[in-house]
Amino acid sequence: MAHWKEEYSAALAARDRREKASIAIYDASTASNPQRSDPVEAQHVPPDTSASRSSKTPTGAGAQDPSLQETLLATRADLAEAQRSRSELQDQLTRMTTDLEKLRKRSTQDSRRIRLFETEIAHLQLHELASLNLQLNMAEERSSRLQKENQDLVDRWMARMGREAEAMNAASEFS
Repeated sequence: MAHWKEEYSAALAARDRREKASIAIYDASTASNPQRSDPVEAQHVPPDTSASRSSKTPTGAGAQDPSLQETLLATRADLAEAQRSRSELQDQLTRMTTDLEKLRKRSTQDSRRIRLFETEIAHLQLHELASLNLQLNMAEERSSRLQKENQDLVDRWMARMGREAEAMNAASEFS
């Protein structure tokens, strides 16, 4: 996520370096054409007549300094590159914003599903705990019943053995 921020910062820093490198050109351009340098004053200048146009010196491409033309072309190329770069960065930002929204929606959905699963797990654990408690209670009751039954059998057997021993003792007294 920080990678795109670094790219964006680097692109902005490169743009700033290009603009600061060309600041002398911008100043020279505005100094050579005062109408462009102050748009408010340019609005107050009366419209040119055809006679005054013909008397002015030509300011076309032939009259400009060749180095100024080269710097102007370089500046235009830099501007075009900056606009292209800005467009690419804007597209990248749009794509990443869309991806971020998709990931946020997916995260929200996953969080909901996790909460549902956790609720279901808790419900199943309670159900399992109740089932195990019921089984334990039933096993304890069965154990208690079997112990009681076993004790009854032992008591009956001991009583029977006692009667047989008394009968044998009584029979041996008379012999």
